[in-house]
Amino acid sequence: MNTAALSPSAAAPAVPQRSPGYWRSVIGRFLRDPVAMGALAVVLVLVLVAVFGPWLAPADPYQSAMLKRLKPFGTEGFPLGSDELGRDMLSRLIVGTRLSLFMGITPVLCAFAIGAAIGIVAGYAGGLTNTLIMRTIDVFYAFPSVLLAIALSGTLGAGILNSLISLTIVFIPQIARVAESVTTQVRGRDYVEAARASGAGPFTIVRVHVLGNVLGPIFVYATSLVAVSMILASGLSFLGLGVKPPEPEWGLMLNTLRTAIYTQPLVAALPGVMIFITSISFNLLSDGLRSAMDNKG
Repeated sequence: MNTAALSPSAAAPAVPQRSPGYWRSVIGRFLRDPVAMGALAVVLVLVLVAVFGPWLAPADPYQSAMLKRLKPFGTEGFPLGSDELGRDMLSRLIVGTRLSLFMGITPVLCAFAIGAAIGIVAGYAGGLTNTLIMRTIDVFYAFPSVLLAIALSGTLGAGILNSLISLTIVFIPQIARVAESVTTQVRGRDYVEAARASGAGPFTIVRVHVLGNVLGPIFVYATSLVAVSMILASGLSFLGLGVKPPEPEWGLMLNTLRTAIYTQPLVAALPGVMIFITSISFNLLSDGLRSAMDNKG
């Protein structure tokens, strides 16, 4: 008798290995990217600082003392120096993280919701509807983003709400174009044609078959706009079209400290350094997401 044929290992059928899902693979590739994980860690730290900033600040960010203005690094009570009104720079940078992130992320989220809806409708409908929507969107591309944001903010007036509206309008065409392009590609896939042939309505097809395949690429592109949004929001505040004094916002702090660039250059550069670190972190995070979602090879 052949005992090998009766062994459990030989008698048991081979169990096929279940391949991981797409999003599980994306998460796995993202977690193995050290640059993306480092950028994510920086973003999470900034979010925590924004949430708990008022409790982390060592001093009142609004309290001024003219006798202590423009103190250098390491001064007692001012570890990162003081600004032009004698306010603690460390406290203002910490508390200003909340408003700066809010001004950078909120317009992108609003533009993501509106622009994705416009682009998906245009991409799925096609024909004359697509032409009318996208030609209207193309009008906004006649103006550079910076000039359009400045023009809209100047027309609406200075203030946080008007800045958010201006930046949202600037980003809607960009996200809508990406959404339209991705939706046009998905619309011709076999599973969409099969759903249409089975009698499914447009709303059902978009909800079940289109959204799950287009929201990922649109969201990845939107994350890359957060860095641009932060720079534009800071630029508007620097020009006096955004946040108003005495609120601690990094762009506004750059504006008020510009006269101190020759006396205390390190202190004056701190808000710009924070803007740079935040922007590059969001850019690297977006690149990591894009690489993780690219499953070629």
